[in-house]
Amino acid sequence: MVYLVWVTVMNGLVNFLLLLCADRLTGHLTNFCRTLFAAIFGGFYAGCCLIPGFYFLGNFFWRLVGFGFISVIAYGLNTGAFCKGLTFAFLSFTLSGAMSAIGKGGAVGAIGIAGILLILSYLGFGGRIVGTSYVPVELTLGEKRLQLTALQDTGNTLRDPITGKPVLVVSAEAAQKLTGLTCEQLRNPVESISAIPGLQLIPYNSVGSRGFLLALRLRNVKIGNWQGSSLVAFAPEGLGSEGVYQALTGGIV
Repeated sequence: MVYLVWVTVMNGLVNFLLLLCADRLTGHLTNFCRTLFAAIFGGFYAGCCLIPGFYFLGNFFWRLVGFGFISVIAYGLNTGAFCKGLTFAFLSFTLSGAMSAIGKGGAVGAIGIAGILLILSYLGFGGRIVGTSYVPVELTLGEKRLQLTALQDTGNTLRDPITGKPVLVVSAEAAQKLTGLTCEQLRNPVESISAIPGLQLIPYNSVGSRGFLLALRLRNVKIGNWQGSSLVAFAPEGLGSEGVYQALTGGIV
C-alpha cells in the first residue's frame, strides 16, 4: 500500500514537471489549477496500473488513452491542445527512454530528469517560442475578468484614430465571453454599434481586406508587466492559432 501511494505521488510530480515543460515548449501560458489536476490524474493512473486486475492499463494503447485524458484536463479540446498533448506525450516517452538507458535511479531519477528538462526548456525558450513572443493578458469589464495569451505581433499597427495609441485585438470567442456580443454582431460592426454602451468603430486595413472592428475602451487592462486603460478591438473570428493565443498586441507591453 505504501509503495502504491509512493508511485502515485512520484508519477504525479513527474507529470506536473513535464506538463510545465510542454507549456514552455509550445508557448502555452500555464493554468496551474488545470495542470495540477491533470498531474494528479496521471499519478492515479500510474497507481492503478499496479493494482491486480488492472495491469492491462500499462500497455501502449491505454497509455495513449491516459495521455489523451491528461491533455484534455490540462488544455481542453481544441487544435492547439492536440499539439500540446503530443508534446507532453513525446516528453513522457523521452523520459522513459532516458530512464531505460540509465537503468537506475527509480522515481527520484525520473523526477531529476523531468526537472532538468524543465530547466532546459526555460533556459532555451525563455518566453520566446521559435522566435515568437507571448505575453499574458487580463481584461476586466464590470464583474467579468478574462485571462488570455497574446502574441506580440510587430505587424499589428492598429491604432486608436483619436489618441494614436496601439489597440489590443482579441478573438471573437474572447469578445463573446467578455461582452456577450454574438458572432453576427461582430461580423456586422456598423449595425451593432449600439449593442453595448461605449462601443466604437476602429478602421483596419489588412492584406486583402479592410473595414471596421467593434472596439471598447477598458479601464483595467493588464498586458505583461503593463497595466492601464486601453482600447480593445474585437475580431469577427479567431486569430489563426486560437489554441495558443487569443489576442494580438503590438506596442502595448
